[in-house]
Amino acid sequence: MAVVFAYVTVPSEAEAARIGRVLVEERLAAGVNVLSGTRSIYRWQGRVEEAAEAVLIAKTRADRFTALSARVRELHPYDLPCITALRVEAGDAAYLDWIRHESAA
Repeated sequence: MAVVFAYVTVPSEAEAARIGRVLVEERLAAGVNVLSGTRSIYRWQGRVEEAAEAVLIAKTRADRFTALSARVRELHPYDLPCITALRVEAGDAAYLDWIRHESAA
């Protein structure tokens, strides 16, 4: 079973921690990293915007990404949140097995 890292941007470290905790508690992710201090520059509704954000990286099985994405949408304050899957091509076998086991439905 393939492993992905879900990359999600959120408006604050507190939001990232809140969403991340739910994902782990519901076994949609084996673990989550919260990276604060992100500066995002993006185009939104015809304007260039800039905002302070945090990044949430959730480690999960590829077959759980759709459910994880749906749950993030339910919890996320943005109209159009950044939720992407980055496939893990290689890694420590024991660590990848842990992700597979802990994010199993």
